[in-house]
Amino acid sequence: MLHQDIDEIAAELLTHFHLNPAKHYPSIFLDAAGKLTDARLWTLAALAAVYGTVRFIEAYGLWRERRWAEWLDAGSGGLYIPFEIYEMTRGVAWLSVAALVINVAIVGVMVDALRHQRAAGP
Repeated sequence: MLHQDIDEIAAELLTHFHLNPAKHYPSIFLDAAGKLTDARLWTLAALAAVYGTVRFIEAYGLWRERRWAEWLDAGSGGLYIPFEIYEMTRGVAWLSVAALVINVAIVGVMVDALRHQRAAGP
């Protein structure tokens, strides 16, 4: 997509999915695509590659039942909590509260299970 008309590609994508570009969210997508430069595109691609690599390593470790992968899984689940809290500072909605509570509960159960597993031995 480098050196191509990103605006045109974004508009074609919206048309393909039958989305009205005049609506709120499609217009946000078009604005973001219009501000996308080659450097930002490379940065997004690099971040996506790093994220995918970390998730692949985590999946491999979980498949092989490695303890480090379970801790990585708990940590990566907890990584989203600050974003959920930030979202609540912008306006509290039942969905954001539910997402935060569920995520904290899941991470808490995972960490508790890992601690009990360690106490019980290998």
